Amino acid sequence: MGFEVLQGGIFSTIQDLGRYGYTHLGITNSGAMDEYAYLWSQKLLDNRNCNALEIMVGLKLKATSSTEIAVTGADLNFKIDGEKKSIWQTHYIKSGDILSFDRRIYGQRAYLSVKEGFTIDKKYGSYSTTLKEDIGFRLNRGDFLPFISYPQSYTKRVQTKYIPKYNNSLTCSLLLSYQDDYFAKEEREKFFSSDYEITLQSDRMGYKLKGNSITPSRGGIISEAIAFGSVQIPKDGQPIILLKDRQTIGGYPKIGTILPMDCFKLSQLPFGSKVRFAEITIEKAQRKTLEFYRLLRCHPELYGHG
Repeated sequence: MGFEVLQGGIFSTIQDLGRYGYTHLGITNSGAMDEYAYLWSQKLLDNRNCNALEIMVGLKLKATSSTEIAVTGADLNFKIDGEKKSIWQTHYIKSGDILSFDRRIYGQRAYLSVKEGFTIDKKYGSYSTTLKEDIGFRLNRGDFLPFISYPQSYTKRVQTKYIPKYNNSLTCSLLLSYQDDYFAKEEREKFFSSDYEITLQSDRMGYKLKGNSITPSRGGIISEAIAFGSVQIPKDGQPIILLKDRQTIGGYPKIGTILPMDCFKLSQLPFGSKVRFAEITIEKAQRKTLEFYRLLRCHPELYGHG
């Protein structure tokens, strides 16, 4: 019982919330790039600590049993047996159904969860895939993804007001780091007043930006641990936002760290999109983070039922 992979698509991987406690071995956290969409796909199915498929485009699956699924995140023209289906909701699939994600309409990453998750083994305490460390599971034609068969239940949908709109621009809230004094006042002002473009040199490890060059007062530091969302300024002065598959240590100055919620939004922007930065205080950053994860407890009134 499970999915036969008819087409692996572009970078379809298994993810969860990430792998923690192994950075001393050089193993990165990894995990779903857009936790907001991933968590909704889990909550719609009442899953707890399960895995999901992170899909970019081109995936095609054949079900060999019946179960309940949820699809959230980017609109990749999701279809069942050739019929376009709504996302940000659950669907019941039957043996023989063909699921496809064949065209990007908006956003970059969709999430497909099944009831109780795919029945695969964890590695280093997580299901998450990190290809550069040869950990996890990237889908290829001929693979098989097992799951447990479940009977049909009522449809759950995320209320429209909680469904994000993925645009081609984003202002990221940034908390200045303890290394901000490596950047002169003029350089910080230039950084916060500039538009940056997401380049093709961007991936799960980090988003490389292009725009006004920022010059720190020192070109390097002793290598140290790197937090999710850190904004490194390398020698060329072009910011890099470090994301889920980031290296565990690095030696470039960091002007600050953007909030996780903005990293999740960033992961849905296509190449060429515009990014700006706005300074935020530690108090406001903590409040916004608490509000975000409080929402993701997903009380019943956040759903619509069918």
